[in-house]
Amino acid sequence: MKHAISFILFLMASAAQADCYADYKAKQDSPLRLQYGVARIDGPCTAAQAEAELSPRLETAGWVLLNVMDVFDETGLEQRRDSAGEFYLRF
Repeated sequence: MKHAISFILFLMASAAQADCYADYKAKQDSPLRLQYGVARIDGPCTAAQAEAELSPRLETAGWVLLNVMDVFDETGLEQRRDSAGEFYLRF
């Protein structure tokens, strides 16, 4: 029983540490440029956390976050690579 509980706690900790990613849309003005990108999120895997992390990252490069489309784990990365292009894991 003791080993089963330890194993369950190990699995829960592993799941909590899973990598988190978000896909998002951003823009620049003058001239207008739009961006679709994918970024790694360091905190909790929520859209609110993704927005809180991405907004300042993008602003330092002159971009304004428009919206976080989705948050996901590493299983969703490959299907978004081509669409994100140069903005795949850039920010």
